[in-house]
Amino acid sequence: MQSPSDAADQRTLGVNPATVPHRTLSSGAKMPAIGLGTFGSDHVSHDAVAEAVLYAASVGYRHFDCARVYGNEDKIGESFRNLLDNGLRREELWITSKLWNDMHGEDDVIGSCEKSLADLQAGYLDLFLVHWPFPNHHPPGCDVSARNPHAVPYIHENYMRTWRKMEELVDLGLVRHIGTSNMTIPKMELLLRDARIKPVANEMELHPHFQQPEFFRYLVGKGIQPIGYSPIGSPGRPERDRTPEDTSPTEDPVIVEIARRLGVHPAVVCIKWAVERGQVPIPFSANPRNILSNLLGVAGEPLTAEDMSAIAELDRNCRLIKGQVFLWKDNQSWEALWDIDGVITPP
Repeated sequence: MQSPSDAADQRTLGVNPATVPHRTLSSGAKMPAIGLGTFGSDHVSHDAVAEAVLYAASVGYRHFDCARVYGNEDKIGESFRNLLDNGLRREELWITSKLWNDMHGEDDVIGSCEKSLADLQAGYLDLFLVHWPFPNHHPPGCDVSARNPHAVPYIHENYMRTWRKMEELVDLGLVRHIGTSNMTIPKMELLLRDARIKPVANEMELHPHFQQPEFFRYLVGKGIQPIGYSPIGSPGRPERDRTPEDTSPTEDPVIVEIARRLGVHPAVVCIKWAVERGQVPIPFSANPRNILSNLLGVAGEPLTAEDMSAIAELDRNCRLIKGQVFLWKDNQSWEALWDIDGVITPP
C-alpha cells in the first residue's frame, strides 16, 4: 500500500512507463494498455493537442493514437521530434496512425502513409489502421445530414485492394502492424478469410454504455486486440453528433458511486474498467490534470470484481459515434453502416 507521501510524489512526477500494463499482440509485440487520443474535435487547437502529447509523455504515456484526418500530425510530429531529441528512444513509443477514407485507392495508400510518417517524424509506424471500411468522406465540420454524392456501400473487393497495399506497407518496413477500425463481424470475417497479413487490432467505440460484447469476444477469440475510442463517452463531441437518445457513462449512478468511493473522477473509473476488461482505451484530453489522472488510474489499484460485474450490467447498446455522414443513400438509417442484422448491408 502506498503511503500518502508516495502517492503525492506520484501525482507530481507521473508514472513510470514500466508500470503501465501492456497488451501482447498476435505478433508478440507489446502495446501499452492505454494511449492518448489526439482528435481535438472542434474545440482544441492543433497546437494544444501537440502540447498535450508532450505533457503526456512527460508523465509516462508512451502510446499515441493519431490520424491524418485530424489535421494535426505535423504539430504532433514536432512534439515527437522534441521527445526524441531529448533522449527518448523511438522504440519506447507506440505510434498509431490511420488511412483516411479518401485515400483507399491503390495509388494513394502508400503515399498517404508516407505523408503521415513525414509529418509525425516517426521513422516508422507501430500500427496503421484503415480508419473506416468505406471510401466515403465529407468536408470537415459538416452536418450529419450531409451526403457525399459519390458515397458507396461496403464493397469487399475494393476493400481488399486497399488491404493489399496495407500489407505492402508492412513488406516495405514503413509500418510494423496493420489493423482495422469501425469494422463489424461480417466484414471482419471476409477480411480474415482473404488477408495475407491479418489485422492485429480493431479500433472501435467502447465504453460502459456501449460494450459491444459479441464483437469484443469475437475479436479476442481471433487474436485481434480491441482498441476503444470514446472510452468515457465522448463528452467533447460536437453538438452536431449528438442525438436525444444518447447517454453518458460518466453520469451513470453506478460509475459515480464507484468514483466517490475511490476518490476519483467518474472518467477514471471508465478508463480503469476498460483496461481491466482487456481493451486499450485511448482517451483524449488537453487538460494536464485529466491526462495524468487517467494514467494514474490505470497504474493504480484495480477495480474490485464486484465493480467489474456491476459495470458489465450497465451496457445500454448506446452508440454515440454513429457515422451518419458515411451513408450512401438518402433517408438511410445510420444502423446500415453497422450490419446490425449480422450480414453486410446490401447496396
